[in-house]
Amino acid sequence: MKTAIAYYRVSTTAQGKSGLGLEAQRDAVERFAKAEGFTLIASFQEVETGKGADALDRRPVLRDALTVAKTERCPVIIAKLDRLSRDVQFIATIMNQEKEIPFIVAELGAGTDPFILHLYAAFAQKERAIISERTKAALAAAKARGVKLGNPNIAAATIKSGIAIQANSNAFAKKVAPHIEAARASGCKTFRDVAAALNARGIPTARGCNWAPMTVRLIEKRLAA
Repeated sequence: MKTAIAYYRVSTTAQGKSGLGLEAQRDAVERFAKAEGFTLIASFQEVETGKGADALDRRPVLRDALTVAKTERCPVIIAKLDRLSRDVQFIATIMNQEKEIPFIVAELGAGTDPFILHLYAAFAQKERAIISERTKAALAAAKARGVKLGNPNIAAATIKSGIAIQANSNAFAKKVAPHIEAARASGCKTFRDVAAALNARGIPTARGCNWAPMTVRLIEKRLAA
């Protein structure tokens, strides 16, 4: 059986709240996985920007996805390359640091060479630069016409969203804790044993997927914090 991890990302809090783009990504990845014979053992969803030298530091969900993929020795499937990032350096850094983790882009196919992925990343970065320049020009024109720009509520909304995500994660960890404790009490000693027990009992993860050892580890780490 071929297994894989699914990773989805939207780049703004507003998109994350509305689900804009997430359903399309999920549909593309699930259809691709089914066609290629992959079983998705976990999925990760993130609302964060893909820009900046410290982008990975601001994307803990992606780090978790990479950790699980490394532990399970399986690829990470994304719908489109720009869902990983539009930054060539970021993509190159990830692929160099995580050479043992294959990245599969559903849009491009399972056999796409990493060099081709770098080329597509370069195109995506150029596209982002063009969009940025057009946006700046449009804002400058609007400002010249006397239009008031900016939204003072964005920062507050972003902080509030982050708090809500943490609260939901903590709530799920507490909800599933009794099941993990029961599995431990029944003799499950390893993360893999606990994951198997939870799957056997039909208990889904927070994202409705099967449990992987690293998912159990992350939940127990949250409970211990």
